[in-house]
Amino acid sequence: MAAIQSGSNRSSLLTRQQAGAHYELSARRFLERKGLRFIAANVHARGGEIDLIMQHDAVIVFVEVRYRRSDLFGGAAASVTRRKQQKLLHVAQYWLARTSGSFDTVDCRFDVLAFTGNEIEWLTNAFTADV
Repeated sequence: MAAIQSGSNRSSLLTRQQAGAHYELSARRFLERKGLRFIAANVHARGGEIDLIMQHDAVIVFVEVRYRRSDLFGGAAASVTRRKQQKLLHVAQYWLARTSGSFDTVDCRFDVLAFTGNEIEWLTNAFTADV
């Protein structure tokens, strides 16, 4: 569970879901400051979810947001395993099909925005559909 102060004056921990929402919103704001435009959040398909879908110029960007309190067991970016990448690819393919597109017709990339402690790491094009 992430140690993040709640909105009130009392000290408490946020649930895993609340912490996830906090970091996804932080990621969205970070990327918008970098010039990306928000399209969607928390897109679900059987077996997976994409945290954010953004647009960078003409490129659709599927973003996985990760958080780890420390890098003791590897940073947040290290937690995006091959299996997780496969799930993200599946959901992206589903979303593209629903918007009349595919990996062949739409320029897209997969980014990871990793929060490790107080550090932010933005991995553009972290993996490809060829995985």
